[in-house]
Amino acid sequence: MLTPFSRRRTYLPAFLELVAEAIARTLYRVRCHGTGHIPASGGVLLIANHLSYIDPVVLQMACPRPIRFLGYKGMQKNVFFDWAFRQSGVLTISAASPSDGLRRAIKALRDGEVVAIFPEGQISRTGQLMGIQRGFEVIARRAGVPVVPAFIDGVWGSVFSFAGNSYLWKSPRVMPTPVFVEFGAPIPAQRLSPAGARQALLDLGTAAFEERPVLRRHLGRECMQALVKHPSRLAVVDRTAARREVKAAQLAAAAAALSRHVRRTIPETRVGIVLPPGAGAFIANLAVLCAGKIPVNLNFTSSRAALEASMKIAGVQTVLSADALRSRVANFPWPERTLDLATTIAEMGGKRVILPWLVAAWILPNQWFANLLDLPKVGDRAEAGLLFTSGSSGEPKGVALSHRNILANCSQISSLSILPEWASLVGCLPLFHSMGFTVTLWYPLIRGCKVVTVPSPLDTRRIIDAIKEEQATVLLGAPTFIRPILRKAQPEELRSLELVVTGAEKLPDDLYKQFLETFHIEIMQGYGLTETTPASNINQPHPPVTTSTAEPQIGKRAGSTGRLLPGMSVRIVHPETGEEVPLGDQGIVWFKGANVFSGYLDDPQKTAAAFRDGWFVTGDLGRLDDEGFLFIEGRLSRFSKIGGEMVPHGTVEQKIAEGFGWDETEGVTVVVMSMPDPSKGEALVLLTTHDVTSDQVREKLLAAGLPNLWVPKRILKVEKIPVLGTGKLDLKGCRELLLSILPEAAG
Repeated sequence: MLTPFSRRRTYLPAFLELVAEAIARTLYRVRCHGTGHIPASGGVLLIANHLSYIDPVVLQMACPRPIRFLGYKGMQKNVFFDWAFRQSGVLTISAASPSDGLRRAIKALRDGEVVAIFPEGQISRTGQLMGIQRGFEVIARRAGVPVVPAFIDGVWGSVFSFAGNSYLWKSPRVMPTPVFVEFGAPIPAQRLSPAGARQALLDLGTAAFEERPVLRRHLGRECMQALVKHPSRLAVVDRTAARREVKAAQLAAAAAALSRHVRRTIPETRVGIVLPPGAGAFIANLAVLCAGKIPVNLNFTSSRAALEASMKIAGVQTVLSADALRSRVANFPWPERTLDLATTIAEMGGKRVILPWLVAAWILPNQWFANLLDLPKVGDRAEAGLLFTSGSSGEPKGVALSHRNILANCSQISSLSILPEWASLVGCLPLFHSMGFTVTLWYPLIRGCKVVTVPSPLDTRRIIDAIKEEQATVLLGAPTFIRPILRKAQPEELRSLELVVTGAEKLPDDLYKQFLETFHIEIMQGYGLTETTPASNINQPHPPVTTSTAEPQIGKRAGSTGRLLPGMSVRIVHPETGEEVPLGDQGIVWFKGANVFSGYLDDPQKTAAAFRDGWFVTGDLGRLDDEGFLFIEGRLSRFSKIGGEMVPHGTVEQKIAEGFGWDETEGVTVVVMSMPDPSKGEALVLLTTHDVTSDQVREKLLAAGLPNLWVPKRILKVEKIPVLGTGKLDLKGCRELLLSILPEAAG
């Protein structure tokens, strides 16, 4: 049950307590849950995450008992902190003599006090949970008291946090910051370890994040209010044909006018959209959403059968598209009601009906503009968009994303400071791709980033020109789309780029190294799925060191997909037993968070198979390190169990390509599949576009140190390896290709 805070007694003198409380109430609106886990009397050790200088104040506001904090003695060199430590009775600990501080903390606990420690050791400068230090275990065990975890959510981004790579020197928020503190049950003795504490804090962070007020809002209203708030802002530079600049007010006005037309003329709930990235796609998606409908961006690179299945699942009878695109997509099952976007806008009155909305965008307060459109204030768990999984290993599944899912992922990404409002994104990913849908469509509309659109991620030359001519700072894409830039771009053409992020597939080491060597840009690997809206993990640049005494913090780790985004929790589970594996061991990745979808559209059977006890089962194999970095090591479906050993297809593919020195720039040339084997359970089959023999492949793999068990049993030469429009391997197409050549592979 949620309870608002009331004034709590502290160790401060009465007058200072009143002053501190008045200031804190002015800056923050603190709510809390789980205070019943804190014993009414007796010693208890609180452990909490640490995101800002204000954390002790917030934690004390939420806690029903006065707290004695354990603080770093070095901070007393600062006059203010020295005074604050003395007034509040902080127990200091120093690196030179930590045992003295530990003894004081243990004594306070034995005397029946509540002692709080921030086990990360310092304030996080990345916005993510850092590595957990071991000191809290020693204190708890020697004092013989319970350890109660607490998570503080909402303070990141406030003036006392390091958001924006600085403390204090940022504009204070006009309205009080909503903060939520979630207290958890005492950590069991058997899990009293850094790994156990980290898991407890992540779980609490997920629960606390769910309480953010923004998650209940309506996505369309949030976008419209953000656009109208800064009407002169350049929102989109459309490079589909002739270069065209679209200001925020123009985008809002066109979408508003079209939304009224869609609401009047399209009766069905879901509306198909088949458009490349560009101003038209932005307008169509926003208009459909503001009309009270659900946009369904369809993957026009899929097979006709997959598209027909998708449209049937979604109930799509009307499609918004462009005649120019329609003429180029021959296999698309266009419905009878297929509307050309430009023609539709012209027929409803064109500039004549858009102009009043444009005037309104310039002169009205942004909330009034949203009210004119009758946009609800609450969207929450209602469906806001429908995407379909790639169908790489089966039939497409409808992933229904709610307002809460999309707003959560936008908030999570925004909290990392890597995509600030002044960023200029290259929007080349298709909007049927979850990264394109969330990160290059909805995120910039809400956050205020400029988007430079290019129709296709395969048009490398146009992407390079867009970066150079528009001075773009951020490029997102799958490694398949990024690799050709190595061959076609000159270093000076990418000089403006500050960030390159890849996802959808594993970032190859050679691509990372060559990109860094050629362009002096470090590619940041991320991870996510359509079902997580999509981002769940991201590497980010190391945060700057703030003072001479501050320890360096890490934001990235080679080979990993980064730490979890705020508000997410993860489990690594044994694929057969379903039990959590020890830290560092490999297992199936399970996720929980506000950005995780609630189920597949009208498919309770597949939904049930995708969840275990409220956790989303990704189907990917991964492991965690002690700093919280997630390493993804392949899909479970891309492993073969041969002679009792799990053999990763991706590793075999990589070693073959490296051994022969094959250039994968122009596309995938090698893929490993499996077939039944009577003696060992499964056997590997290699599909490749190159002329190689089994002996040559064996020689390369054994030279690379792989066991004989990992050598493919059959080599099949093919003309082309099937690849999806998202850049991923088309595993279903690869399986069909294998069976067409080798029918016995079906078993």
